[in-house]
Amino acid sequence: MLRNEKGFTLIEIIAVLVILGILAAVAVPKYLSMMDQSRQSAAATAIAEVKARASNYYASQTLSNSAAPLTNAGVLASVGAAPDLGSDFIATAVTSGSNILITVTSEKGAALTPNASGTWYFPQ
Repeated sequence: MLRNEKGFTLIEIIAVLVILGILAAVAVPKYLSMMDQSRQSAAATAIAEVKARASNYYASQTLSNSAAPLTNAGVLASVGAAPDLGSDFIATAVTSGSNILITVTSEKGAALTPNASGTWYFPQ
């Protein structure tokens, strides 16, 4: 009566657990690496958005033939020292010579290491 019962032996269960452990040891670091890469890509997209805002402001002011010449500080004021990129990003923008340096330090609450940065170049 007991010999007709079917199930897994202890050795089979241990073998499956070892295989799952090996897979987890390989997959988890790869997953974390992919998450870091996706955060950096998202930050690069946010930087591109700030650059586009600065370029759009510069172009609209140039086309409007405003009497006052455009300055780097004026363009920075249009995008803001802390550009509003929604609740997903924490970013800063500062003047760097005649350019604007944009840095994203956090994406969805996770700090970026290293910080993502880009530069908007003031047209000469």
